[in-house]
Amino acid sequence: MHTFISPVLWQFLVKWLTHFAIFPPEASGIAPYTDALYFYLVAISIFGFVLVVLLVTVFSVLYRKERSPEATQIEGSTLLEATWTIIPLALFMVTFVWGALLYFRIFNPPTNAMNIYVVGKQWMWKAEHPGGQHEINALHIPVGRPVQLTMISQDVFHSFSIPAFRVKREVIPGRYTTVWFEATQPGEYHLFCTQYCGTLHSQMIGTITAMSQQDYEAWTAGSTSGMSLAQNGERLFASLGCNSCHSGDAAARGPNLAQVYGAKLPLSGGGYAMVDDAFLRDSILNPTMHQTAGYAPIMPTYQGQISEEGLIDIVEYIKSLHSNFRIQQTLNTSQVQNAVQEGISGAGHSGEAAAHPASAAQPKVVSQ
Repeated sequence: MHTFISPVLWQFLVKWLTHFAIFPPEASGIAPYTDALYFYLVAISIFGFVLVVLLVTVFSVLYRKERSPEATQIEGSTLLEATWTIIPLALFMVTFVWGALLYFRIFNPPTNAMNIYVVGKQWMWKAEHPGGQHEINALHIPVGRPVQLTMISQDVFHSFSIPAFRVKREVIPGRYTTVWFEATQPGEYHLFCTQYCGTLHSQMIGTITAMSQQDYEAWTAGSTSGMSLAQNGERLFASLGCNSCHSGDAAARGPNLAQVYGAKLPLSGGGYAMVDDAFLRDSILNPTMHQTAGYAPIMPTYQGQISEEGLIDIVEYIKSLHSNFRIQQTLNTSQVQNAVQEGISGAGHSGEAAAHPASAAQPKVVSQ
């Protein structure tokens, strides 16, 4: 065929069909099930279209004016009416049940799914792995392992779509959304934003790289930033002074955060709330939204003081807290540093303190 068209046009068509296939490959575990429902919908749509066109054509010929100049009343048929009611109802019920089962399968990730955070912003996708690996407009994932993406937008509405995996989910400002998949074939796949999000929306694209478990472990080892998300969160947690209220001891002014993730907390207004990523984020930015029973509403809001990446780090840190040991260690360390600084500062005004700076700071450490 290429002998009849321009070589330039032929190369364009070959490249377009190769890289922007209308029907992308099935590269995830859910893709065959999604395609099966899609082809079922296409099949019954074609069947209905052909049936309607055929009946209109046949009736137009049989009951044309030359053959039947006078209209004849045709009495209804209960059997015929029941047939054209029951058959479409059955087709729609199959579609409903099939779609519902697929929906629950798509929206319920396996318990062993690996979580990766994705922040959408004009006009890029930023992925953050638990080990501290960061990617822009790219995402490396292992084949044969469920992966859950926890996503949020930093500015406007976006939509995260991987056609080869048959997944697409809205990415909304101020709210976490999740999607999960399991890649079945190694390779590189397209990542798109399918929600118009501004002038450079068309450039908000990326690449998904699916690799074997061994290659993925090698990639994570060679791409680490030196600190995991939880470690970054611990540093931010201490710099904001969160450990002064959430120390976990009996006199603490804030709730104990050890093993709080996944638990149900009693609320001051009655009832309970499940502690998940969204709960923790809301509690940091809008503390009065989920006021824990037994504690005064003294926590200030951190709206505008922490980026979405910082919130993710703190959430990961809280999720990693299985005891209050780390909080106590950080609190003691920060108080020792403060006590030493106060002692050094006081040395400039007191000759006695200058002679024994350590003794001036020691009582504050012992009091903890």
